[in-house]
Amino acid sequence: MTMSLSRSAEIACDPYSEVLAALGARSVRATGLEAAGDWALAFDGRARLKFVAITRGQCWLLLPGRPPIALAEGDVVLVSNTRYTVASNPAVEPIDGMPLYASPGHNLVRLGTGDETAMIGGGSGFADGGASFVLDALPTFLLVDRTSPTAQAVERTLKSLRAEIDHAELGGSLVAERLAEVLVVAAVRAFVAVNPSTSVGWITALADPQIGKALRLLHSDVARRWTAPMLASEVGMSRSAFTQRFAARVGRPPLDYLINWRMVLARRKLDAGQTVAAVAAAVGYSSQSAFSHAFKRTFGHTPRFGG
Repeated sequence: MTMSLSRSAEIACDPYSEVLAALGARSVRATGLEAAGDWALAFDGRARLKFVAITRGQCWLLLPGRPPIALAEGDVVLVSNTRYTVASNPAVEPIDGMPLYASPGHNLVRLGTGDETAMIGGGSGFADGGASFVLDALPTFLLVDRTSPTAQAVERTLKSLRAEIDHAELGGSLVAERLAEVLVVAAVRAFVAVNPSTSVGWITALADPQIGKALRLLHSDVARRWTAPMLASEVGMSRSAFTQRFAARVGRPPLDYLINWRMVLARRKLDAGQTVAAVAAAVGYSSQSAFSHAFKRTFGHTPRFGG
């Protein structure tokens, strides 16, 4: 019985889902673009995960500091906190694309005569504060590898999303928003599946058997008085090897990661109106003074009730 409960608890702990829920992740409405001729639309950088999927034709994606990226039908890219431009040709001067989608319900934009190129955009945004915890763990741009084990899930979700946008049936906007969120998760899964050891960040580190287990342990009991030796023992590694590998995969030592997550979580709880004392206890601090010092080191100011 004990083994069964322990196994169930391990399976139930999904740090990525927990982080998205704790940070107030929300849908970014799904939008479409159909264009022909010469065109280029620029979009500002925002603290969100945004996908762009090419459903017909081809176009170019322009990102700061990178050469133009050619995209074709079936390509899905994920961009985070960065400006970007989509264009028929890199040489075309872009116009601001944000106002074109500003009106409520104005989810499809047509440029020129015809639909040589068509694409869908959407994704997940975050409540104020804490978005960097997710965005910093992913590259600002990633192209979903079509050979990834989860690429078919991306393709199926995209097909369903396109049908919702094209047919505009009852509840279509709501379904499209949810599918957009699913597509972002599927794109992240595809990235993790093919980049488990080449990227640094807690999200890709979840694919590492030992470090992923350690992350699940930390997130499953954030208030526990964890130590590096405890975690190393749990995952079957020596303390030195575990600490070195955790830092290499995640980008920071295990207890530094834990403190950072505790403070991000604490800020969300304070913003929700919880008292400093209650939040301190919830994230593992018996002393409000110690909690306040850790919070100030992280955010530059002391914790305040109600944010």
